[in-house]
Amino acid sequence: MAQVSARKLQDWKDQGFEPGNCPVRQVLDHVSAKWPVLILLELGRKPMRFNELLRALPDISKRMLTQSLRNLERDGILRREVFDTKPPSVTYSLSALGEGFLPHLLALVDWAETGMPEIVAARQRFDTV
Repeated sequence: MAQVSARKLQDWKDQGFEPGNCPVRQVLDHVSAKWPVLILLELGRKPMRFNELLRALPDISKRMLTQSLRNLERDGILRREVFDTKPPSVTYSLSALGEGFLPHLLALVDWAETGMPEIVAARQRFDTV
């Protein structure tokens, strides 16, 4: 696995990529924070309206939800659909790109759940030194 990582990194360097414009870094900036992950997991269950997401994620502020949704929409990971009603209603759902990302996100969630006891033990060992 280390050889694959080293080869991928070298390929990027050969193509002129720099850490500041690394494609992985650009994607992770928007999908690896706490709120985008939880938003994507919620939208992976079903399309939702803004207030539904607020209720599903009670600790998030309206401002943070709005910012996270805009970033995910800008990256093409979710879709914002406006309905011509009075007042207008908006539904958020995963785009095809977001649907393709979801299995990878769920794999990370599974890894975190499985590895958490080991992580907690490592933190305790580190903190007692």
